[in-house]
Amino acid sequence: MREALERRQPDLRVLLDQVNKPHNLAAILRTCDAVGVFQAHAVWPGGVPAVHHHSSAGVGKWVNVVAHPDVCSAIQALHNEGLRVYAAHPVAGAVDYRQADYTVPCAVLMGAELWGVSEAACQRVDEFITIPMFGLGASVNVSVAAAVILYEAQRQRLAKGMYNHPRLAPEVLHRILFEWLQPRIARRCREQGLPYPELDEAGHPARSQ
Repeated sequence: MREALERRQPDLRVLLDQVNKPHNLAAILRTCDAVGVFQAHAVWPGGVPAVHHHSSAGVGKWVNVVAHPDVCSAIQALHNEGLRVYAAHPVAGAVDYRQADYTVPCAVLMGAELWGVSEAACQRVDEFITIPMFGLGASVNVSVAAAVILYEAQRQRLAKGMYNHPRLAPEVLHRILFEWLQPRIARRCREQGLPYPELDEAGHPARSQ
């Protein structure tokens, strides 16, 4: 688990706007975990999560999902953190997804299954990307599209050595690792306002000397 956390990319995000099918959301979160995405963002249809945070075949708990009331505020929040927002949307002027630079702080916006990226979002993103299609179909499933793009992001970051050293702050890495390994103790510490103890090599709370 420590090794997985040390490879997490805090400045590579995914923003899901109105993705409403649980199996699509679950598949996207699995890809986020596999690629090393630390945090996903979501605007839920009707404000109701399409899948529970701790579902997705157990992967939901490994990827932090931040909810936003609407896509405009979500994009603004990402911009405030200094992230570029790439919208996966086949509009005029969209570039091949492989031409985008994912080594800069960025987020990939995926729109709803039926209508894609909303007009409001289109007015606020930094760049449009598209997956070239040479068949008879006009598009691929949203979870497939997310996987294709995220693995290109991983390829670019691997080439730059961005997975070779921890990118999370030490205190964040310790906090998340403790919550993963010792969820019940972590919950008690939060309830009592206590700091998390250090962990030994086996992942257990270290005994004080």
